[in-house]
Amino acid sequence: MAQDPTPPLSEDSLAALASIPVQETPSPGYVVHLDQLEKNCQLLQTVAECSGAKVLLALKGFACFSTFPLIRKYLKGTSSSGLHEALLAQESFGGEVHVYSPAYKPEEIQALSRFARSLVFNSAQQLNKGLTALEGHRRPELGLRVNPEYSEVEVDLYDPCAPSTRLGTTRAALDHATANLPPDLLKQIDGLHFHALCEQDADALEHTTEAFEAKFADLIPGLKWLNFGGGHHITRLGYDLEKLIRVIKSFRERYDVEVYLEPSEAVALHTGVLVVTVLDLIGTSGHQIAILDSSATCHMPDVLEMPYRPSILGAGQPNAYAHTYRLGGMSCLAGDVVGDYSFPQPLEIGQRLTFLDMAHYTMVKNNTFNGVPLPAISLYSETNGLETVRSFGYEDYRMRLS
Repeated sequence: MAQDPTPPLSEDSLAALASIPVQETPSPGYVVHLDQLEKNCQLLQTVAECSGAKVLLALKGFACFSTFPLIRKYLKGTSSSGLHEALLAQESFGGEVHVYSPAYKPEEIQALSRFARSLVFNSAQQLNKGLTALEGHRRPELGLRVNPEYSEVEVDLYDPCAPSTRLGTTRAALDHATANLPPDLLKQIDGLHFHALCEQDADALEHTTEAFEAKFADLIPGLKWLNFGGGHHITRLGYDLEKLIRVIKSFRERYDVEVYLEPSEAVALHTGVLVVTVLDLIGTSGHQIAILDSSATCHMPDVLEMPYRPSILGAGQPNAYAHTYRLGGMSCLAGDVVGDYSFPQPLEIGQRLTFLDMAHYTMVKNNTFNGVPLPAISLYSETNGLETVRSFGYEDYRMRLS
């Protein structure tokens, strides 16, 4: 069962996205609305100022580096999931570069040691091996990801604290591992990291911090920082900002630590669209089907993985309007279907459609299955209009093969 569509937009945000000149946009093509992105960043900066937290851009969800000059005016730095994201952060963003990976190779640790602000390890064993790899090299601040064994995430695929998760160490596993490792191992760390949220409000964070504190409070004194991870839907309409600020300030004041947040979706939420074109209209088994020049499996894979049903500007749920269509992609995958939508007027071949909320977890997860072309990437602002910053072609498909 697909989750609810895109979180509700304010009327101002919807009007801003509707102002993008879709007829001038390459199709398929992502467009990031810079004015909307700046509003999100300004809100995140306000949260940082009111709470004392440091807010980082998590590149795993949004790594459109042509927007980094804007984002870095408001956020302290980035969080990366490995060497390549961290290199992009160093080259294109600057600021603090924080890295977490479920596991590192020694040569990756050594490469990251040259510029990373912090390296977070997934287990006590990885931490111990990391210390060995860092001998003779610059030593970043070191952290350990822990699992508070509490989660309100409903989709297992996106639940970092699901049973038998590989992400983070439980208290029992930590105690067992450290019994056979150097006795001063945990004294080597500068911070603890947990990540248990996915598109959630501050109440879920509050409950998670309570579980975290119940299991790991004895390890906090003397640390420099705590990282509350990502999944905070801070820029969503109706998010409880006051509770978020209160939770952060409570930890900072009681433990005298820095607190980091590393959202990605909250940075890019409601800032991007995917413009597509209807290539064909067919009827089968009682359905009207529209074939698009895009693909769910190639261009918006979370539609199939999560799954969820993205909103389309001017469209509604099936049968809400007079004309209902099943929208399908270009690949040969039988299930390359975005979903069923209704429209006030019949669709026409050559018509442009605009999928909403297509900035985060799209560009970073694209693939070229079947040789389906990658969407172009454009930026839009009311001041500067539309600028296409990247187009893709055959060579982008070919270079990934041999």
